[in-house]
Formats: sequence, structure tokens, C-alpha cells
Amino acid sequence: MKTITIEGQLRSEFGKKATRQIRSEEKVPCVIYGGAETVNFSAPAKAFKNLVYTSEFQIAEVKLGAKTYRCVLKDLQFDVVTDELSHIDFMELVEDKQVAVTLPIKLVGSSVGVKAGGKLVSKLKALKVKALPKFLVENIEVNIENLELNANIRVEDVKVEGIEITNSPRIPIASVVMTRQLRQEESAAEKDAKKK
Repeated sequence: MKTITIEGQLRSEFGKKATRQIRSEEKVPCVIYGGAETVNFSAPAKAFKNLVYTSEFQIAEVKLGAKTYRCVLKDLQFDVVTDELSHIDFMELVEDKQVAVTLPIKLVGSSVGVKAGGKLVSKLKALKVKALPKFLVENIEVNIENLELNANIRVEDVKVEGIEITNSPRIPIASVVMTRQLRQEESAAEKDAKKK
């Protein structure tokens, strides 16, 4: 599991004036909740670049003085005018507490439907899940080897130990559709068969 370390400073002052001061120093005000206490801190905006602007699921280790918090990204706010990061919420990972996160989907294998001339269409990029921190993974692998032409793999087909998927079970994740070329070949073959 990829982990990004963020070094920040605890916040002692709150309110609009204090928050504006933090942002003027190119820092982002943040909060960590979900643990024994709610922790308010700030850190340089640059420190969040690899955590925020990626599709990968990562753990953030937030170092504040002598303490380190293992967290996941929960919510981001951007300035409506400048589009700069204006606030981040983190959820602290507590061993015996389930956490709700979004994990990216990784399609693995070569589909039999694609080998037969179909085209793979990815319909869902990530799954919403609930799990204890020890079961969190970088991505959820979905095997598509047995995915046939004109067939779907749905959310309900995915089973991962220790992870509860909260998306609607009937939502398709990937499907193999017939390509135009394959359709033309099939209709040509049907016409030939009728002539004989």
C-alpha cells in the first residue's frame, strides 16, 4: 500500500482571519477526525500534490510534532475562483473501526469476448467500500478472463475478503460489446448461409 508522509503544524488559532493567514502562507488548513480526538493542522499546499491529484488510493501519514496519524483522504474543498486547494478532511484509521473509502478498480486478464473480436468497455472506475484498515488495498482486482461477448461483470460479481462493497449490486463494472466489424462479418456470414 502506497503511503505518503505529510508534515504539518498543529493549529492553535481558528476563525476566518486565522484561516486566511494560513492560506496566505500557501498552506492548507486540515482536520483529522474519526480517532480519539479531532485534530486541526495545516501543511504546505505542495505536500498534498501526490495525494490529491491521483486516481490511486493511498494512506497519508500525517506527522504533527512527535505524533503520527495514519489517515485516508475523506473530503477536499477547492477555491471557486482560483481552484486552489482550500481545505482537506482526513479520516484517522483506527484498527477496530470500519472506514468508508473509494477504491480504484483494476481489470485483470484477457477476456474471451475480446479474443472473439469484441471490445472491452470499462463502465466503473472505482468502488465504494467499507472495511477495517487492515483489509484496505491499493485497488480491487476484477478478473475479466471469463467475460464473454455481450456480457457484463457487475458489482455483485466482485468478492474481496474483509471488504464490503456498498455500490448497488446490479451496476455493471465492465462489458464486452460487439464491434461494428464483427457485426458486419456476422451479417455477411448469415447472408452467405441464406444463399446456400
